[in-house]
Amino acid sequence: MADINYNQIMDLLMQALDEAKKTEVEGEIPVGVSNRHIHLSQRDLDILFGPGYALTPMKDLSQPGQFACKETLTIAGKKGAIEKVRILGPVRNKTQVEVLASDSIKKIGAYPAVRMSGKLDGTPGCTLIGPKGTVELHEGVIVAQRHIHMLPEDAQRFGVTDGQIVGIKFGGERGGIMENVAIRVTTTSKLELHVDQEEANAFGLMSTSKVTIVK
Repeated sequence: MADINYNQIMDLLMQALDEAKKTEVEGEIPVGVSNRHIHLSQRDLDILFGPGYALTPMKDLSQPGQFACKETLTIAGKKGAIEKVRILGPVRNKTQVEVLASDSIKKIGAYPAVRMSGKLDGTPGCTLIGPKGTVELHEGVIVAQRHIHMLPEDAQRFGVTDGQIVGIKFGGERGGIMENVAIRVTTTSKLELHVDQEEANAFGLMSTSKVTIVK
């Protein structure tokens, strides 16, 4: 057996203590998996589809009041384009483009920061191409930070607060603990973990999966 020095022993002990401190919070949370998508402001919607245009709801999403639209756009970057990217409604105050990390490398030519929705300062931009016009975004492209939507009563039950960072535990062949999951508490939320398609694929998570919070 190879010799293990004092520092290695201490590192192993500290790792074991850190794991022992983690407490699994009782209660399962359903999983929502999202692909790349776009949120538009009314101003940009008018430019891309024509003045006064209204989005066409196609399918309700899990979060109340949100829906997938029939309309799609092309995202163009320095290295190429991504066609038929779905728009999600309703319209927002500011346009936001949520992509996958591999999109950024292969097409956009800039790696967006991992951000919570709406935190767009300092993010890269792109060009949106619609049937009636184009919009040059100077910022607004992000890779979404994984997060859990919940109501205030859910937060109280789980013992967490809005903005808190927790871990999640899940089973399966690629099961384990995923860190750096943000808590989002609003009065209009439905309890659900949101991860993007790449994260879901890497960890074997699906829309039928359940996770638990680990603090």
